[in-house]
Amino acid sequence: MLKTPYAGRLGKAALTVLSLLAALTAPALAQLRIGQTAGFSGPVAAGVKETTDGAKLYFNAINAKGGIYGQKIVLESLDDQFDPKLAAENARTLITQKQVLSLFLTRGTPHAQAIMPLLDEFKVPLVAPSTGAMVLHQPPHPWLFNVRATYQREAERAVQHLSLIGMDRIGVVHVDDSFGADLLEGAMKGFASVSKTPLFVEKFNRATPDFSKIAPLTARSSAQAVLFVGSGSAVAEGIAAIRTAGSRAQIITHSNNASGGFIKSLGVHAAGTIVTQVFPNERSLAAPIVNEAGSLAKANGMDGLSPAMLEGFAAAKVLVAGLQKAGPNPTRAKLRESLEGIKKLDIGGLELGYSPTDHTGLEFVDLSIIDTSGRFRR
Repeated sequence: MLKTPYAGRLGKAALTVLSLLAALTAPALAQLRIGQTAGFSGPVAAGVKETTDGAKLYFNAINAKGGIYGQKIVLESLDDQFDPKLAAENARTLITQKQVLSLFLTRGTPHAQAIMPLLDEFKVPLVAPSTGAMVLHQPPHPWLFNVRATYQREAERAVQHLSLIGMDRIGVVHVDDSFGADLLEGAMKGFASVSKTPLFVEKFNRATPDFSKIAPLTARSSAQAVLFVGSGSAVAEGIAAIRTAGSRAQIITHSNNASGGFIKSLGVHAAGTIVTQVFPNERSLAAPIVNEAGSLAKANGMDGLSPAMLEGFAAAKVLVAGLQKAGPNPTRAKLRESLEGIKKLDIGGLELGYSPTDHTGLEFVDLSIIDTSGRFRR
């Protein structure tokens, strides 16, 4: 072998280059990158923050114990301002530039629909979209795994409850998008189940909500109750307009508004508003998931839990279970396979499972009412 004065230095340089190449091409052993696009600003910002805080509670607890096979979970979150087009752009960025293993806890029905083609294109899972849209359940999408119950079941249950307590004059106000259409379909199932029809059905624009006609119509109709389908600040604005018009109708809205931030946005109109829920009472320590999340929240100096935080916490538990099952060198395909292989997972008193023909997740639905102290009561 020919020896030169530079051989030692060249050998060291070659080793350095090889080490760098190995670091670049090997699996990211120190990190499991998870991508999230959601409306961190805009009408659903309060709820998005709470669901994300709930997810981070569990991720941080797992990371504090060494992560998954020594790999830490890193949540890469981008703000889509609750704009479906921007949600799709963010998802593409997370998949192609951030190289995330999975998308997670996206927010909004049209937003999830805008992202779904990318799941097929890049063969990447979406775990726990924060929406109960039926289009995400039937037919089951091979790369999409729901955690929370469907919106249609919530709307159906809401109408049945109003009928049970003697209300016959029930109006429906819904946002004019796929989310609103989905809940309207569930509400109509509820009306059919109690042999009733809605007093009126009115819709409003998602981007520029205007209740100047809907509010006086509600008051003139002497509605006993209004099923209000929408998100965050738009619903708060609509309720304020209905009250200003003179209507005292019982308002009932859905779990996408089950956050402390939504209660604050209602202000003086909060008390008495019914909100459907898809997780157990956040103050019921008899529920193991609540006890676990509550203990972690307290340890982190947080002032209690909200239903939205529980949704994020549950979503994180499902994703972690999939990552653990996928093994020490997970890929997008392995994660999908491991999630679909979960037949019975107890996430704290709530059980779910998946199969090639069922990606639904939980079916839990309950009702709550906002009390005079600004808290959800069951």
